[in-house]
Parts: sequence; C-alpha cells; structure tokens
Amino acid sequence: MANTILTPTAVTRKAAMILHQKLNFIGSIDRQYDDSFARKGAKIGDTLKIRMPNEYTVRTGMNMSAQNTSETSVDLTMATVKGVDMNFTSDELTLDIDDFSERIIEPAMSVLAANIEADALSMRTQVYNLYDGDAAAFSFTSASTARQILSDNLAPMSQRTLLMNTGHSTKFQIDTKGLFHDSEAIKKQYRDGIIGRTAGFENIYENTLLLPHQTGTAAKTTSYTISGAVTTNGSVAATLTGAATTFKAGDVFTVAGCYRVHPETKVSTGVLQQFVVTADCTTAMTFTPALYTSGPRQNVVAAGMANSSAVVKVGAGASETLTESLVYHKSAFAFVTADLPLPEGVDWARREVVDGISVSLVRDFQVSDRSFPCRLDVLYGYKAIRPQLAARIHNDA
Repeated sequence: MANTILTPTAVTRKAAMILHQKLNFIGSIDRQYDDSFARKGAKIGDTLKIRMPNEYTVRTGMNMSAQNTSETSVDLTMATVKGVDMNFTSDELTLDIDDFSERIIEPAMSVLAANIEADALSMRTQVYNLYDGDAAAFSFTSASTARQILSDNLAPMSQRTLLMNTGHSTKFQIDTKGLFHDSEAIKKQYRDGIIGRTAGFENIYENTLLLPHQTGTAAKTTSYTISGAVTTNGSVAATLTGAATTFKAGDVFTVAGCYRVHPETKVSTGVLQQFVVTADCTTAMTFTPALYTSGPRQNVVAAGMANSSAVVKVGAGASETLTESLVYHKSAFAFVTADLPLPEGVDWARREVVDGISVSLVRDFQVSDRSFPCRLDVLYGYKAIRPQLAARIHNDA
C-alpha cells in the first residue's frame, strides 16, 4: 500500500500549484494588489481604490501657470467566490499525494481554473483598442499591428503578452515556425498553454477560453449619427439618431472626426479614437474611455464628437461573431485574491498561497457513511485598470 501522506498542507498546496499552473491569463496580469487586501482581512464586497498615474500639461515660454494635481482612482471589488465541492471516501484517503492529485485534485482544479479564468477574461470587453482584420485570416502581421497599438499608447516594452484563441494560435505558429528558440528561462517559467517569445512579446499563450463576441444588429455602416455634440470632459454617454438597430456591450465604434491625440503631446494622431459600448443599447449609448477634449487627460481632438457625425462599428457587422485574441501589458488588468477565514472545529482547515493565488480547503467528517465532504474555495476580484494598454485582435479565422 502507498504511503499515506495526505496532510492538509500537502493537499492544499498541491491544489494551489495546479490552479496557478493553469491560469495563463491571470498569471500574466497585475496581482500586486493582493497584499493590500490581505492586510485588512478582505471579505466579499470589499473594495480597493487603485490610484491612477497623475497627468499634466506642458507650458511653452517663461510665464508660469501652476496646475493642481487632480488624482483619479478606479475601484477593484472583491466580488466573487468560486469553489469545488468533493466527497472523499476512506479508501481514497489511503492514496499517496501523487495518486490523490491525479485522481481528485487535478480534475477539480482544472474546472475551477477554467471558470476563474473565463471570469477574468470577460475584462476584454472593456478594451476599446481593436485591430480590425475582418474577412482576413490571423497572421504574424495581425500580432505585430496589435503590438503597435500598445506602443502608440505608451505601454512599456517589457511584460507584454499575446494571448490567442486556438484557431489564431495555429495560424500564428505556421507563420512563425523557426522563430522560437527553446530556452531554460521558458522551461523554468512553465505555465499551461505557453508557446514561446517573439514579435516583441515576452510571453505568447494559447487559451481555449477566448470565446467569440456576438455583436449587436447594427451594421458596420450603422446609419447612426451623433445627436448633440459631446465635448464635455469626462463624458461617457452619447445620444444617437437615424436607425433602430442595436449595439451590444463590448462592440467597438468610432465617430467621424473624433481623432485620438498623442498621450503626451496632445497633438492629433490622425487616427480615429475607438470607443467600446459598456451596456446594450439602441440610441442611448454609454461608452469608455471617458472623452476628454482638453487638459492633462485629453485623449481626443477639441471637437470631440461633433453633432451629426457618423458612427461606425469596428471589427464586425450586424449580429456577427467577433473572433478575438488579445495583446496587453501586465498593468492593463488586475486580479486579486484574499484569504478566506478558516473555521474551527472541523477535520481539516488550511489555506495556501502560490504566486498571489490564495486557495482555502475545509474538510469535515460525515459519521453516517464515513465520508469526508471537502470544499476548495477562491475569493477574488478583477478589473481592467488601464485598458488603453491592451488591444483586441479580430480576424475571421
């Protein structure tokens, strides 16, 4: 008989390690805020305010014009608990840790990881930068052009990731065969789905959870126009007129004449600013990013969204499926976990943290059938804190 070494620590640590290995998106985004929650003993519903970098304008000439520092923040809420519930028999508890892991922990953590990762990937619908490769197949050029979007938005050159759906991944590997070099660094930083490093990306992953986005019934040429100019700093809503079709949350659009400005010089780039719809709508549209036509946060030209300007949907037509991959800098998204309180008076109660992912295990004993009901839980929250440092890639295949 195998050695019986199923301690609470061994089981929980093994579960946390397997979960960590399978979270390739979460593993490549910002988790530096975990400690902030841990210090205050976070519980579901707790909110952390994340301060954004301050922005300023530059003067020309000798005359001083002092600027007030106006700090902004975004809220990250510890909103979700997900877990897997199991029931062990006495016989199963005689297994050694490797057999127990293969038969019970691995399948349980695989499905838990998939559900947590899918939740976190919903943040991509808050990303407004979109490379539109509609009617074309994914290629090396798709990834390179999306990387350019990151550079144009001043994303640091390091810690960039390309995350592809399985169809895009196949075409990318055909396009880039011979460019990847096996290295000890990649082996040491193994995570499920890793493909390699090239094209200016520190990590390239394949992820089966990048599901398509179904767009609204509005066509690319929407027939909608802006009803009433939108120029007020901080605006996140516009009224549309001229059609009766729909937009879905996650649809990307541009407005004629509403050009993006350089983040630092505030000079027009000649490229239309892309916006993403934040709630399903017909004529009362809400969007992100908030529109700024002046000041240190200026992101579009002074004209903003002019009255009667045409609205154009980007990436897909009416009720079309948007097949997506994603590029991003680590600081575009944040994911946090916190330690759930452990109960007293139960058979086992243990928590382990691996690379910022906290997993708790609680096991009890059922007298009636000598079974061991057990639960594994993760308390977490996530937020797109700097979505300008990410871009979606749309290609039909």
